Amino acid sequence: MFHEIRFPANLSFGSVGGPERRTEVVTLANGHEARNTPWAHARRRYDAGLGLRSLDDIADLVAFFEARRGQLHGFRWKDWSDYKSCAPSRAVAFEDQEIGTGDGATAGFALGKRYGSGEGAYLRPIVKPVAGSVRVGVNGVPLVETLHWTVDCATGVVTFTDPPGPGARVTAGFEFDVPVRFDTDRVQVSVASFQAGDMPNVPVIEVRA
Repeated sequence: MFHEIRFPANLSFGSVGGPERRTEVVTLANGHEARNTPWAHARRRYDAGLGLRSLDDIADLVAFFEARRGQLHGFRWKDWSDYKSCAPSRAVAFEDQEIGTGDGATAGFALGKRYGSGEGAYLRPIVKPVAGSVRVGVNGVPLVETLHWTVDCATGVVTFTDPPGPGARVTAGFEFDVPVRFDTDRVQVSVASFQAGDMPNVPVIEVRA
């Protein structure tokens, strides 16, 4: 089960983590390599313990951990290094990402963020947009939420009141969270060690939502 609640953003600030890929490498007899990956998408890992700065932070972490029943329930995580459809220094705009092309019949478009360009570009599905942050436009014209479109913040699907016409360029901008769960059923904290600068290890891992 997934809880649509965000891990306290002040605690995730300062955490360490990022994307992980799985690549299978086979070295052939002639010395060449064959490389393949069973994963279409990266999986992100974080350490929530590194963002703790006070005993109150530890209390908040333990309360959140208990409410999620350890690994049982997923939750939202703000990755401070990558949480916008645009560059971190910019404000979200409706033309940040192209999310599809209209055909006159399709009303639903999934949000996504593109990394890189050309043949090597990677399109990351965005399934946990932040409510109130989404901007949408068609053919360079911004549209109004609830009047022209709505977004499901649990799935990342934008639904238009009237399907965009054939060939219409559909764009969106947004902030987003990463769907994760705790990667442990145990949190060990020593107050003396914490005050001495030894942070507890609290692993968090992305889940496929």
